[in-house]
Amino acid sequence: MMGVGGISLWQLIIIFVILLGPLLIFGSVAKKAGFSRWWGLLLIVPVVNIVLVWVLAFVKWPVEEAS
Repeated sequence: MMGVGGISLWQLIIIFVILLGPLLIFGSVAKKAGFSRWWGLLLIVPVVNIVLVWVLAFVKWPVEEAS
């Protein structure tokens, strides 16, 4: 239940999914590609997320350069 000015459990769950979802999902993909997991936080920013995915599609990955 939510009181006046309080935050409900559902709101906490939504915040958790929005903030940690990209970090956990994209973080594992970025780690396999040789980047830092923290790049996943950029997926939260509205315009940056589109640019980030586009840049990562065309940039040389550190894993490719190592092999």
